[in-house]
Amino acid sequence: MTKTPAEIELMAEAGRLLASVFTHLDGLTLAGLSTLQIDTLVETFIVDQLQARPASKGQYGYGFVLNSSRNQVVCHGVPSKDEILRDSDIVNLDITLEKNGFIADSSKTYLIGDVARPARRLVQTTYEAMWKGIRAVRPGATLGDIGHAIERHATKNGYSIVRDFCGHGIGREMHEAPQVLHFGKPGTGLRLREGMVFTIEPMLNQGRRTVATLDDGWTVVTTDGKLSAQFEHTVAVTSNGVRVLTLRPDEARLAA
Repeated sequence: MTKTPAEIELMAEAGRLLASVFTHLDGLTLAGLSTLQIDTLVETFIVDQLQARPASKGQYGYGFVLNSSRNQVVCHGVPSKDEILRDSDIVNLDITLEKNGFIADSSKTYLIGDVARPARRLVQTTYEAMWKGIRAVRPGATLGDIGHAIERHATKNGYSIVRDFCGHGIGREMHEAPQVLHFGKPGTGLRLREGMVFTIEPMLNQGRRTVATLDDGWTVVTTDGKLSAQFEHTVAVTSNGVRVLTLRPDEARLAA
């Protein structure tokens, strides 16, 4: 659960590489591509350009390097040659990467083409909610403080928080203790201490928070068919606050 300073530096290197994957995706035109094509592009970039390992491939028997969750898909969407990204879609790309024995985990919801205002507002609010949670991280704070900050921002904007999935500790294994809920009460739960590393990855729904898993055993969707969005970062508790290990260059001002 707690990492040494040297281990955190190794995780920061994995996080920096993973951030570069998203920078690479930012420069591509995703409209018209299948989610399987994107999966292949990301695998090639991680393996050939970054000399790293896509950590998701083979984990729990999963056959791809990323999850692609489009529109009403909440999480764990499976890349497919038949799923083509179209104008007005939103799609979350959830990617992991291992370097030097440590794993980084991050996700971003992309707007494809001309996206309607309600969908754009959902995506923006989800991003803000993640940062509300990140800014609650400091030694002596609790996991409940993080969850409360996220939930409060979501609900005051009219969205529901998915409760079936949560953030998690991370390091040499993709999923470690603790579980990081995206709802909660201030001052409750595990107290944070320097060296803890975990993900914060809220999923916000336009409608009800209830979800269902499809027959493929992976894909999770909203039960009411309304949109869902997600963002994720891997963070470390520092002596006086938080360090975002998967921070992208365009986010530097947010972490200042």
